[in-house]
Amino acid sequence: MTYETVAGFTQSLSLILFFTLFIGVVAYAVWPGNSRKFEQASRMPLDTDEHNENATRDIGGRN
Repeated sequence: MTYETVAGFTQSLSLILFFTLFIGVVAYAVWPGNSRKFEQASRMPLDTDEHNENATRDIGGRN
């Protein structure tokens, strides 16, 4: 078994592995059951958190 044989085999195996992983990630992202989680995650930066509002009011004792 030469280096070229081993290198070719591992490169082919790695290509198949990463392609399968890519397809799995894409399938997870477009799976209908996950849309609710992604929708909630996309709104997180826009939602106001009551704890954060109180914390900013207490800084310096002004508000």
